[in-house]
Amino acid sequence: MNIDLLVQLLAIDSPTGYTHHAIDWLDNLLSSWNVRTRRSRKGALIATFGEGPRLAIAAHVDTLGFIVTDVNSNGTLAFSPLGGPLLPSFEGSYVRVHTSAGAIINGTVLLNNPSTHSNNKAGTVERTTSTMHVRLDAAAQSKADVERLGIRAGDIVAVDPRTQVLDNGYIKSHFLDNKAGCFVLLELAKRLSERATVPPVELFFSNYEEVGHGGATGYAPTTEELLVIDMGVVGDGLSGRETLCSICAKDSGGPYDYEMRRTLERLASENAIAATTDVYPFYSSDGTAAWRAGVDCKVGLIGPGVHASHGMERAHVDGIKATVELSMAYIDDLGGR
Repeated sequence: MNIDLLVQLLAIDSPTGYTHHAIDWLDNLLSSWNVRTRRSRKGALIATFGEGPRLAIAAHVDTLGFIVTDVNSNGTLAFSPLGGPLLPSFEGSYVRVHTSAGAIINGTVLLNNPSTHSNNKAGTVERTTSTMHVRLDAAAQSKADVERLGIRAGDIVAVDPRTQVLDNGYIKSHFLDNKAGCFVLLELAKRLSERATVPPVELFFSNYEEVGHGGATGYAPTTEELLVIDMGVVGDGLSGRETLCSICAKDSGGPYDYEMRRTLERLASENAIAATTDVYPFYSSDGTAAWRAGVDCKVGLIGPGVHASHGMERAHVDGIKATVELSMAYIDDLGGR
């Protein structure tokens, strides 16, 4: 696996609603491997193998982020979250404000009145959008100064992922949820593109998952099964680990397809793939969106373990590899189902 591709994808700003650069990068890469692609009207990218795909495998390229809601009188920016970022984990993050004119202006997410030398309550104030702001790295001390920079309500605020790949296999970064899953799809695409014959499969890069409707539509009409690749939850009361592939039996949207889950567990056992099964208490996925939109197919969910989700996340190469291997085993088992 070429983990550098994951690093490159993480470096491309793609908050929900602003994913076109990442989608273009994925499309160009897949095209260089002679993979057939198409795009949905919503902007999702679909790679197709074989004719009449029976299995769709989905991962979302959109990430958490922010959007400018107002320019404050002191030249800072008020913002609203895109998705559900854990705000205390994003305090101090470096950001890039993308203006409607195409300019990029750097900044930092901070608490209002952040200096402990002027605010002795700075350590205890609740972190919310009303107590935080974006400080711009520009000579902007007033609303008029900011407006002259071309910044206005609706501009996208993307967070620097601060990616580090360590020698022991750990990967630290914002947005491993779910660019690690997109990397799994890329590895599947690479392997399938090198085969003389391929099963009827499509790989679906959704672009609105963090706001609940990414995987709601756009699949081939022949789709019988949807395997979602999203982050495996690592937390108290769960067996998931960063070095494992997690199989989700149920999340807050209800149980995933029992037959798919049992097949995934069987394949993990038969192929000695490091995997575990969990129930996620606070979670939903593109599969949830598909079912709620009325997509008539079975849905399963797996993914590499990710620690500290929606904060400063961490995964491991072994968990990503295990997810790739289980996905390939499921593809290869398609002919027997």
